[in-house]
Amino acid sequence: MQTRAIAGTPLHPVGLGCMNLSWAYGTPPSETEAAALLNRALDLGCNHLDTANIYGAGKNEELIARAVGHRRNEYFLASKTGITVDGPRRGIDCSPATITAALDATLKRLNTDHLDLFYMHRFDPKVPVADCVGAMVRAIEAGKIRAYGVSEWNAAHIREAHGVHPVGAVQPEYSLWTRNVELGVLDTCAELGIALVAFSPVGRGALGGVLRDPSTLEDSDLRTKMPRFNAENWPHNRAVIERFEVLARDNGFTPAQLALRWVLEQGEHCHVIPGTTSMAHLEENMAAASLPLPHGVIEEAGRIVNHHSIRGHRYHDAIRPTIDTEEFAD
Repeated sequence: MQTRAIAGTPLHPVGLGCMNLSWAYGTPPSETEAAALLNRALDLGCNHLDTANIYGAGKNEELIARAVGHRRNEYFLASKTGITVDGPRRGIDCSPATITAALDATLKRLNTDHLDLFYMHRFDPKVPVADCVGAMVRAIEAGKIRAYGVSEWNAAHIREAHGVHPVGAVQPEYSLWTRNVELGVLDTCAELGIALVAFSPVGRGALGGVLRDPSTLEDSDLRTKMPRFNAENWPHNRAVIERFEVLARDNGFTPAQLALRWVLEQGEHCHVIPGTTSMAHLEENMAAASLPLPHGVIEEAGRIVNHHSIRGHRYHDAIRPTIDTEEFAD
């Protein structure tokens, strides 16, 4: 598969989501292990690293600086701001002052003079779109960022932002089992020429062929609070996923590779940023874009795993109000 552009930069369509090297999926790897994985990703041709200021309260950005800062010219670097965390409480703040201050702090942690892409991590209904985009434009003019993006915004708000200044990328959750972007965002990005960067393209590991029993996950793993992984919904979902795993292996893919390839096949503007702490899985993921694709396998994967065949919402009730992406009626 050829390179695909984000904000005018040609990139490998499989990037690396760096969050779980520092936070969110149980105990993260040691810094030595994480640094080795980041450097191996670059060696394999992965030239798109994605982080955020909330990933370990800045620790993920600092990790990237220490691990691969000396190779800064080899990768497209994206980070995010907009989610605030105060103990168990989460909020959203995309005010111009917060964006500006957060960007300066992120640049310092990453030990770089610019980001290639800076996202608003969530939509902030308290701030006019023109105001928050205006802060991004000023950062572009100052040379601190090359482009801005938005994460989990709906199609109407994406269009509004794009009308103020072109959006470089939209980052929603998108996978076989999370199809919300098909309600508007996917087509809007294609129409406007905006890259769609899918996070959690392997269904937060559910489609990766490894997770069998979520009850074994650490308490600090965010999946323990997600309805699709609970005792009520997981047995049904696991049975669906087993059919998908058979399809993948019968056609020369690992399950994770087929999950990634399915997203990439949904449009030339689609990119994926799977996360992993495993060197072997990293190498599998990077190969997903170039494997021969048997006729009909993408369509069959979509028939097996989809919004109707999976049970449970992707987020628990406390998080759902912070998501702006369109929702299915059911």
